Amino acid sequence: MVPIRDDNPTTITPYVTFGLIAVNVFAFIYEASLPPQFLDGFLHLFAVVPRELTASFGGIAVNQPVPEWVSLITSQFLHGGLLHLGGNMLFLWIFGNNVEDKLGHVKYLIFYLACGILASMSQWYFAQYSNIPNLGASGAIAGVMGAYILRFPKAEILGIVPLGIFFPSFRVPAYFFLGFWFLQQAFYGVASLETPTNIGMENGGIAYWAHAGGFVFGAVLGPVLGLFSDKSTEKYF
Repeated sequence: MVPIRDDNPTTITPYVTFGLIAVNVFAFIYEASLPPQFLDGFLHLFAVVPRELTASFGGIAVNQPVPEWVSLITSQFLHGGLLHLGGNMLFLWIFGNNVEDKLGHVKYLIFYLACGILASMSQWYFAQYSNIPNLGASGAIAGVMGAYILRFPKAEILGIVPLGIFFPSFRVPAYFFLGFWFLQQAFYGVASLETPTNIGMENGGIAYWAHAGGFVFGAVLGPVLGLFSDKSTEKYF
């Protein structure tokens, strides 16, 4: 199922969501401009490499010019391909503007980055000695989705189901669409514990634990930062 838009208007211009999309796009353009021999080094420096992060937590030098913990932030703006980028930015646009509307610009940015960091840590926990770089905005966006499902459970999500040459449309409440998405990520996350070579991150697959973890942390952090507050005085903070 691919969401196209939600039936959920905002009362502000979502500058932070616009900015995050722009930074992700420009970062991908830069990635695409790098020769393959330089791209690999770039990703190992600015994406999360679990083995190196584990070593840094233990006080072991990893011989990197940038502290490994910095990758918990920079990795959120890197992507492995055009479809990876496009899918993430679509979800960010659909769900991010409404969460930004409720949290305010500054708190939304803090929320987004925090969810991304915690999502990466969730994936790291289950693959602490992997050498595969983890990258993408998916964990942070999953946090946005976790906040969205709490604040707007009955908002209608409009989308399509690609079936070959047919694209039937659907209209479902957010709690159904996002709830199904979360259960799917959690299921595959659990499955990856038993079959890492097929589903997990050991061969560079999808970071399901980052998705599930980001979603849960978003649902927790959102209310803490004022997700359910409608005070206009807090709109820009």
